[in-house]
Amino acid sequence: MFWIICCFVLVASAVGQNDTRSKLLAVSSVRGENALFAWPWQVSLKTSKGIHFCGGTLINKNWILTAAHCSVQAGYHHAVLGEHDRGSDDEAVQINKISKVIVHPRFNKDNFNNDVALLRLSSPAQITSRVSPVKLVSSTTSISSGTLCVLTGWGRTATGLSPRILQETTLPIVSTSNCKLYWGLIRTITDSMICAGGSGSSACQGDSGGPLLCDSKGVWYQVGIVSWGAVDCSVKSPGVYSRVSFLRKWIDQTVSSN
Repeated sequence: MFWIICCFVLVASAVGQNDTRSKLLAVSSVRGENALFAWPWQVSLKTSKGIHFCGGTLINKNWILTAAHCSVQAGYHHAVLGEHDRGSDDEAVQINKISKVIVHPRFNKDNFNNDVALLRLSSPAQITSRVSPVKLVSSTTSISSGTLCVLTGWGRTATGLSPRILQETTLPIVSTSNCKLYWGLIRTITDSMICAGGSGSSACQGDSGGPLLCDSKGVWYQVGIVSWGAVDCSVKSPGVYSRVSFLRKWIDQTVSSN
């Protein structure tokens, strides 16, 4: 379903690697399906001309969580909350300006370590049935490999186009050891990363910054942020996400001090 490309950073596959192995792009969703409803924390980040380029999640009425590599600019980009169908004029969406962008101080644009940023809204989001914050996984939570989780976004699909309707797909968590076996010759898998996919769907251009969500006793928790993956958005390659549990302390401290 998903590939991660605008901002899903892409790297050449570990199989048949060549001189493009260091090339990074952002990706979207491949082989997903229309979401049945608007995940209430899902955010579309758009340019001043209304072009979607990255995803994000509302974590409280004032803050959005996204990927650092999305390179969001305060005063130029804006956030759209409560959107499901990007082609509809009938949805009660909230369009918010971004007043501040805080990128993790140890974000490494070369290997995408600590690929996380926080966006402060210029005015608080109005919490409704369509717009509400996501719960973040705790810093002590460990997700077992094979756990089925959900990726959502408006990233590029298998048709090569960005969909109007929000897409969703189910992905299994991939163990760090297996992820390192796959990507180890190309890029380092660090403690700030968690892997998922390789089972028939993937993130792609436009999904970057969006959420990887896992269910626990009927409650959805965000465990990852779309970061990087195969340059062709291969559905056979595990995608790499920023690990929310590892970054949780920085997220909490940054929100409380700003």
